[in-house]
Amino acid sequence: MSSGSGIVFSEKGAAVDGIVDEAEVAEIAAAMERSLKTAQEAGVTEAEVYFVWSKSTSVSFERDVIESSKESLVKGFGVRAVIDGAMGSAGTNLQGRLDDAMKNAVSIARVMDKDPDWKSLPSGDDLPRLIAAEGLFSEELAAMSLEDCIGAAISIIDGVRAVKDCRPTSGGLSRSVSGEIIMNTNGVFASQRKTRISAYTEAAAGGTGDDMAKASEFGLSREADLDPESIGRKAAELACRSMNPGSAPSGKMPVIFSPEAFADILENAFVNAVDADAVQKGRSALIGKTGEAIAETDLSLIDDGRMAGGLSSAAFDDEGVPCQRTEIIGNGVLKSFLYDCRTAGKDNVRSTGNGFRGSYSAAPGVDVTNLVVEFPKSDILAETPRGIYVHSLIGAHTANEISGDFSVECQNSFLIENGEMTKPIRSVMVSGNVFDILKKIDGAGHDVRHTGSVVTPSVRISDLSVIVPNE
Repeated sequence: MSSGSGIVFSEKGAAVDGIVDEAEVAEIAAAMERSLKTAQEAGVTEAEVYFVWSKSTSVSFERDVIESSKESLVKGFGVRAVIDGAMGSAGTNLQGRLDDAMKNAVSIARVMDKDPDWKSLPSGDDLPRLIAAEGLFSEELAAMSLEDCIGAAISIIDGVRAVKDCRPTSGGLSRSVSGEIIMNTNGVFASQRKTRISAYTEAAAGGTGDDMAKASEFGLSREADLDPESIGRKAAELACRSMNPGSAPSGKMPVIFSPEAFADILENAFVNAVDADAVQKGRSALIGKTGEAIAETDLSLIDDGRMAGGLSSAAFDDEGVPCQRTEIIGNGVLKSFLYDCRTAGKDNVRSTGNGFRGSYSAAPGVDVTNLVVEFPKSDILAETPRGIYVHSLIGAHTANEISGDFSVECQNSFLIENGEMTKPIRSVMVSGNVFDILKKIDGAGHDVRHTGSVVTPSVRISDLSVIVPNE
């Protein structure tokens, strides 16, 4: 049957194996409760058990050949025990070893130094604030089989091939179904489920060497609404448009970053600055600037953990704190940092629901959910007499996350003349500082896109240094 979204589902896709059902959730919750009782009998001040499971299906291809396809299921428990402000943690992927993991955490807590800034794990009194984000789980996506994923990957390849003189170089698709349960001795007990699908491809146009142009495209969703063929076609069309590039201007000029490019800069040069842990350790450029104007007055940045369908949305974080909408920058003014329980205790504030784990056995740390860029929208391309449009970046990960400085290579870039994208230009570099460009944003497009942890339109920077290599 067809989903009507471009993904075609086989009848086998109706069977969902390996997903934790309600009966298993009840069994796991009972084991978690027993583990907490073990901790209390050992004399802890408080304790926590976190359980996560994820079933993923992935397919990858090279050129137009499916190279690999696989399914995996991961389950694991993370536990924390606190004794008078000293914390111990442990993890296990075996339900039968959960009590042992808790005993290990208790033993570790007994020999750890007390953290003078630690306040407490979340309280069940916060649960009335817990509002389930909408659009995070799709029954149809959960039922997507390995065969369905392979078929969708083939559709990506077909989309590239449908554009004349274009061919796929690589790509893939991944679908996951996951769930979490959190329980602690302070009355927290909550669970949630999520689905997610991602797809990408790189396409090449033209011949080889200097006669070849490449471009990539991706899609992300919580629902079964991706159009794989369109992802392939868009990558191929951008590759075609990028052929036969001309020389680029250099110097300071207006630069329009696509949503993908601007998100890349924010993720690598800005996000660290609003992490309360980085602030408390003296590793943020925004220390002591709360209440100060740090950006263009029309700019607001929101961490929205409850965004409907948000790729990083959740009802609660990995400590059991309800996710929320936190205004980081409001009309250009720095309003708040992002906190987990530990950093919130140190600053004597409430957690913003941004405590997340890298894995079930890792300790929680501060992370963004959906970083939403808000700015008045207009037709910024038509309003730009001359400048460059940057579709994607290489090297954003080299940005200095403390100072905010960056120097990146621009790919699939175009000259802007008289309000139109005209000819493609050869690779150029742009350099600047993220805190400077936040003050130089003078326009945003209507093309809002969710790139993963950032939700942003294209933005125009009034002037940015453009460097032509070897010039």
